Parts: sequence; structure tokens; C-alpha cells
Amino acid sequence: MTRTGIISPTRFPSFKSQRCSGGDASFMEQLLLHCATAIDSNDAALAHQLLWVLNNIAPPDADSSTQRLTSAFVRALLSRAASKIPALFSTVFGNSFFQPPPADEIHRFSVVDLAGFIDLTPWHRFGFIAANEAIITAVEGYSTVHIVDLSLTHCMQIPTLIDAMASKLNTPPLLKLTVVSSPSSFPPLINISYEELGSKLVNFATTRNIEMQFTIIPSTYSDGFSSLLQHLRIYSTSYNEALVVNCHMMLRYIPDETLTPLSLRNVFLNQLRSLNPTIVTLIEEDADLTSENLVARVRSAFNYFWIPFDTTDTFVSEQRRLYEAEVIWKIENVVAKEGVERVERTETKGRWLERMRDNEFGGVRVSEEAVSELKAMLGEHAVGWGMKKDDDDESLVLTWKGHSVVFATVWVPI
Repeated sequence: MTRTGIISPTRFPSFKSQRCSGGDASFMEQLLLHCATAIDSNDAALAHQLLWVLNNIAPPDADSSTQRLTSAFVRALLSRAASKIPALFSTVFGNSFFQPPPADEIHRFSVVDLAGFIDLTPWHRFGFIAANEAIITAVEGYSTVHIVDLSLTHCMQIPTLIDAMASKLNTPPLLKLTVVSSPSSFPPLINISYEELGSKLVNFATTRNIEMQFTIIPSTYSDGFSSLLQHLRIYSTSYNEALVVNCHMMLRYIPDETLTPLSLRNVFLNQLRSLNPTIVTLIEEDADLTSENLVARVRSAFNYFWIPFDTTDTFVSEQRRLYEAEVIWKIENVVAKEGVERVERTETKGRWLERMRDNEFGGVRVSEEAVSELKAMLGEHAVGWGMKKDDDDESLVLTWKGHSVVFATVWVPI
């Protein structure tokens, strides 16, 4: 035993006996947790040994998704060690068996390429479909529909929503789309400005005989989108206008109680409720990455991020590289960063439902039409993707091999 009470890696079975070709997920997870503990407690000797073992059993270009996942965590732990134990970092890099992780830039997609990237899995499409069906039902009969799109995917949901409005609504409304522009640098990124993106969307809407207005509001998640809320408070609503707020994997970037004494997430939801929106859609990943304890965070992250790595087995190499690069960025942010730099603070479905109810929103059941469309979409993807309905909270949950991935919920003021 070491002075930290952790079994020395010299007592571990040889990595050659640990099914290196496929990777033993439980064994690798334990090594990562021991390594995180060693780094957090400044035990440079133990951290060095563990990093050596992990580096040898989990190369970044391995065929096994478990090995590539583990390699991503090794990279993140090395990054953390660089600031936590600089002497360890320089010692590790001074050895020939370690290479420093590359400082990759986040890939910037064209609009067309991002749409194709999103279509690779149901990760985002699931929320698009569930939200769009709920929105179409809620805005029937309104002459103007104002959609505030707080989405990680840069409006990739909107073309299908425009199509649905053109085909399903008796009289297509005037569509007002408001988005936020902030200096955020988390993936995915696009290679055009929002002004260009808005022009493309307006032109697309015209081809569907829908008049559309596109507005960009400078606003940032770091202060709970305060300038957006201010804009909406003074915004002049026209007669018979619906206000739709579409939250697609963006609210997790608003600081929570672990970062600020007063949760800006609750402040945001409270102020949103005061606007009396027609409908709010909330789509998020179902994981808890908010712990202030590094080891607990590594455990939660490892037991969630195996999913996107596991789903890439059928991808061609370039698709897999881009897809996993986005996940690697998230892992590094969760593990290596602290304070305001740690922006990936995902909460579970249960916690978000509690927040919504505390701020006087009531859940709405997703329609059977949406369920049917979701089942059809899942049939287009690899075996392993599924869906479950939770009648207790009226949510839909995307699953991979039975494990919760993303949840979709619909809300109205009560």
C-alpha cells in the first residue's frame, strides 16, 4: 500500500494480461480513479506509475473503443497534472515512453458538413424531432411564432421545423427566430458567421413560402444569458404571437450552485417563467458532471462518455476522428479544468425536472406522433439505439444498449 492508501501499480496484474486488444473497462476505470486520486493529492510517484501503465494499455489510435476512451482520460489527467504537479508533468514528458497530448484546434464545420455530422447518430436528432413536434402542436393558430433558439447545434434543428410548419400548419405563420451570439469556444463550431447563417435560413424559409426574420442577440451563458432575457423583457410582442424557447443542450453551460452561490440556472428559469412563454422545450444529456470532487467526476464521466465512443464502431475513420474529438474536448474540460474554465457541468434529468418545477413550469406529454417519428428515426441507425418513455415525468429518453443518453421534455407555465 502507498501512503495514500491505494494499491501500488506494481501490484497490479501485468497490462499484457488485461486483454489489451479489447480493453477491460472496469480495470481501466479503476486505474484512472487511482490516478486522479494521486494527482489530486500531489502523489507524483504514484501518478507517474499509473500514467505509465495507462499509456501502455490505451493507445489513442487503438481499435478498441474502451482503449480510445481511456486514452482520452489519460490526456485529460496529463493536462491536469501540468497545472497541479508541474514537476511530474516535466518528468513524464522527459521519458521516451510518453508524448504530450497534441494541442488540437477544434474543427470548424461548414453548415452542410455539420448537418451530416449531426445525422451520424440520434444524439441530437432525437431532441430535434421531439421538440419540433411539440412546437408545431403548441403554435397552431398563431399568426406569428417567435422562437428563441438556445441550441448547441447552431440552428441545425430549424430547417426541419420550417418544413414541418409549411406542411402541417393550416396557415404558415410569420416566423421570428432569435439566437444568441457569444464568444464561446466549445464544440461543435461552424466556419461562417451567424449573419451568414441567418441569411441561409431566411432564404430556405422563403422556398417553403414562410416569411422569416432572424435576430442575433449578443449574450453569454456565463451570466445566465442576462442580455437575452433583458431583450425579451422589452421586446414588443405582436398580436396573436407565440413565444417558444427551445433549449437544446445549452443550459448546462449556465453556472450552477457549485460555481456561484446563487444558481444562475434557477435565475434564468425564473426570469424565463416571468415572460410567460407559450412552450419551453428542454433537451439535455442525462449525466451528472457537476461534482467538485475530481475522482467522483472522473467516475461519472467515464461511465457516461463510453457511450459515444462505443457508438462509433461503424464509422469511417475520419467520421470517427471528428466525432471522438468533440467528446475528448468534453472529457478534458470535465477532468482538467476548474472554476469558470470548467463549462461542461451537465446535470441529470431528475435535477433538471426539479429545477423546472421549482420555477413553476409543468410538464407536457410528448405526442404519440412524435414517438412514432422517433421510432422511425431510430430504425435508421445502428442496433443498440432505443427509447424509453417515463410516464411519471412525461419525458422521453434516448438510450444506447439500455443506458440513458439524452432526455427530451416539454414545459408550459403553470
